[in-house]
Amino acid sequence: MTATPPTQPLQADAKGIRHLEFHALGTKCSIKFKLADDRKALAFAADALGWIGAFEEKFSRYRPASLISRVNAAAGADWVAIDSEMEHLLNLADDLHRRTDGILDPTLLPLLRVWDWKTVHLKLPDPQEIRVALALTGWEKVQRRPGAVRLPLTGMGLDFGGFGKEYSVDQITQLARQRDITDALIDLGRDIFALGGNGTHPFWHVGIEDGLNPGQCWGGLAVSGHAVCSSGDYARHFTHNGIRYGHILDPRTGWPVANGMRAVTVIAPSCLEAGAYSTSTFVLGALDGIHLASLARGVEVCAQSDSGIEGTRHFGKWLVKAA
Repeated sequence: MTATPPTQPLQADAKGIRHLEFHALGTKCSIKFKLADDRKALAFAADALGWIGAFEEKFSRYRPASLISRVNAAAGADWVAIDSEMEHLLNLADDLHRRTDGILDPTLLPLLRVWDWKTVHLKLPDPQEIRVALALTGWEKVQRRPGAVRLPLTGMGLDFGGFGKEYSVDQITQLARQRDITDALIDLGRDIFALGGNGTHPFWHVGIEDGLNPGQCWGGLAVSGHAVCSSGDYARHFTHNGIRYGHILDPRTGWPVANGMRAVTVIAPSCLEAGAYSTSTFVLGALDGIHLASLARGVEVCAQSDSGIEGTRHFGKWLVKAA
């Protein structure tokens, strides 16, 4: 369901912050921003929701008429013509796949179908199903040429869920800057970018959820001019025969991550980077994940596992006491 643009002015609170809450991209979303003019505020809200609606219409795999659904439907058969925006997203996917050592892989749709969260908590997939699905994944299998893309094997499929929300956060942030908004918090399902401050401080406070005690925060961040993304299995997991299974899949094995990780929080210059390194750190584990993220400029990571909390050298400078 696409969010409906507001028709009435968004009232500002005592700090001058306007609140826009909606459901999109399969999750709860909010945009908080400071803009004195009612008409300009309403126009920004409408433009932001309009952009997100158009993005979903074209790139949601749950919409049969979307461009990505057409690409998936043609798997094993024809090339599919694509526009410049799809070309751009495929280029982003290629870059993120390379930067995360293959962990961020948009071809995991066959595995996502096998690990259907509506059923797997009742009955685990058959290992043979997982092997078959895994054979249909692999970004290197995707064939590209200017203006067209092809999935060569029947059953292959693309899913931009691994970076679509993060890309959207960055685009809405850019939209806010174009509207001369200097203070905003764009939050699409806990993928966040903080611009300026919250009306009281020159920053926004973002809590760090405790992966061992869901619903509680072990600390908080004072963030401005950066993105924050978190990955964890604390919200979506189940136990089968004494074994815990989370919703984040390891593309190398086809099975849910089982390395003792509970939560990862990443601060980065863009939401795309924050999300990519959050996911990759969770999958790779604290040691390898933090090392990978430390190679990227301006990226700071904090990883919580069963054995404790550790992070990159400068993550601590963002920390404040929990709210």
